[in-house]
Amino acid sequence: MKLFTPISFRNIELKNRIVMSPMCMYSAEDGVANDFHFVHYGSRAQGGVGLVMVEATGVEPRGRITNKCLGIWNDEQALALKKIVDFVHQNSESKIGIQLAHAGRKGSTWENRQISIEEGWETIAPSPIPFHHSERTPHVLTIEEIKNLVEDFRKATKRAVDASFDVIEIHGAHGYLIHQFLSPLSNTRTDEYGGNAENRARFLMEIVDAVNSEITENQALFVRISGTEYAENGWEISDSVELAKILKTKNVNLIDVSSGGNISGVTIPLNPGYQVPLAEAVKKNADIKTGAVGLITSTELAEEILENEQADLIFLAREILRNPYFAVQSAWENGEENFYPHQYLRAKPAK
Repeated sequence: MKLFTPISFRNIELKNRIVMSPMCMYSAEDGVANDFHFVHYGSRAQGGVGLVMVEATGVEPRGRITNKCLGIWNDEQALALKKIVDFVHQNSESKIGIQLAHAGRKGSTWENRQISIEEGWETIAPSPIPFHHSERTPHVLTIEEIKNLVEDFRKATKRAVDASFDVIEIHGAHGYLIHQFLSPLSNTRTDEYGGNAENRARFLMEIVDAVNSEITENQALFVRISGTEYAENGWEISDSVELAKILKTKNVNLIDVSSGGNISGVTIPLNPGYQVPLAEAVKKNADIKTGAVGLITSTELAEEILENEQADLIFLAREILRNPYFAVQSAWENGEENFYPHQYLRAKPAK
């Protein structure tokens, strides 16, 4: 099966095409990973996935979605994450990545509602447009503040590299800060960070350059985008293709294609593999490797996506929460070789 074949990005080889998609766990204190995160991510590595992706991790305090989200803006946070990275490297064949993120106007929330500045913080955005009309207007970033945020991404990357992460993913999807800059519906600036598509993408491009200044051939670079935001006159798949073409020239190794999240109240057509055509469009039209994500719950669907060359990696989210051993089990059932913890060999089914 193609699902259990290796794939390489720079000097990083993934043993199979199954990825634990980054998913917020809302379980940190002051952005610091704890025993829950150690068990949560370590168990997926023991389950045999090719790549474990750590959840959206704030590059500064306001970059978190909630005050229970992970951060990597200080050394204490980086040291806690390194403990997880070291365990994965020492006890599995999995690689491990981190998703660097900034929530922008969608920060300072809890249980899907915005909390007060006193409980949380003042949110920021490219333009004075809240995500939902009931929320407060975000602070509009100055050019100097934008430059400082790019530097925050660079510093976070340095910490991630020092912690020995194998993959750095920039979160440019789901209506968070980078996506807010990309979309003409959330970015109405008239300076060099607004207006035409090139200007709206400038923030992301500067972040990519900053990240590239810290990584080496021993770290792969992914970017997650929303292929479409399902809104008239908003960000569309054609925009994603053009963006991916530029990112390819900047040594981005893979586009992780999700969708939505930037415009409140839109209708998203949910069905198994509903975002796969978006990954396929980016892969074929921008000639770059892609990851497919979204209601992929079976080995059969995952294999079909790969065989049809619609994507190169399969990102599993809820399914990998339900079954940390998805990769191991799929290998058993299909007669494929895959990492198996030596401590558990007595339970491995005979061929």
